[in-house]
Amino acid sequence: MAPKFDVYQHVTDTIVAEIEAGTPPWRKPWTGSTGGVAFPTRHNGEEYRGINVLMLWIIATQRGYVSSRWMTYKQASDLGGQVRKGEKSATVVKYGTFERENAEGEPEAIPYAKAYRVFNADQIDGLPEDYYTRPEPPRDLGTETDPELQAFFERTGAEIITSDEPRAYYDLRRDVIHMPPIATFFDAGKYFATLAHECCHWTGPEKRLGRFGKFNDRKAVAAEELVAEIGACMVCARIGIAPEFDQSAAYVEGWLDAMKEDKRAIFKAASAAQKAADYILEQAEKKEVAA
Repeated sequence: MAPKFDVYQHVTDTIVAEIEAGTPPWRKPWTGSTGGVAFPTRHNGEEYRGINVLMLWIIATQRGYVSSRWMTYKQASDLGGQVRKGEKSATVVKYGTFERENAEGEPEAIPYAKAYRVFNADQIDGLPEDYYTRPEPPRDLGTETDPELQAFFERTGAEIITSDEPRAYYDLRRDVIHMPPIATFFDAGKYFATLAHECCHWTGPEKRLGRFGKFNDRKAVAAEELVAEIGACMVCARIGIAPEFDQSAAYVEGWLDAMKEDKRAIFKAASAAQKAADYILEQAEKKEVAA
């Protein structure tokens, strides 16, 4: 009898292998891609979320896909498409719950994760033309600020201060983000990507998402950095800039340790990162509508 497929272990093993190869998957979509970032979506245009974003970014980067749409074999057939012979599917995860009685005889909702297979539009012939959309490449902003992006981050409500101190960080005690001047960055895109990372940290206090605990050990700090890094990737992909990465080898080792010890660790980080990105985007959108 074949061993039961462990979706948590499969996802964790895939991401650990990518990190050990030298490039965490959430860094790869912006490196050496002529197509730019394609935020993965289902056949109906609905965006994937959480861990599925990371998994599909990994596959798209490994295989050179640039289309954003993913779908099952049947969904492709229903749309008039045909998956090309020999193409390999990608694994994504569906979450849900089922009900069963507990020891007291009362109904209890039990969560589950189920794997299923999807193909990228680049693997399929005969789909309607708009399924082969090509994402715009990340913008090269040069050394000048971008008023649109500046306004986006101002609308989040985060207090952002600037000084000549050559560090970017979120100050939890004062609840402010500190950034060096834009002119000290190689280009403005790197500035805004770094700002997105710090904004993800800014979502952590109790009055926002309540993510922060006591940072009393290396693992807790590494976990928060992982959340901020993935969250920043998600924000950057949505607003059209390439993320900036400046994490130490110690953090990468911390991520690996956490994932090897707990196969659900990356799922937790990806979920928390999605919530951070959603919060930032929703705050900016709310202020834009109000204006």
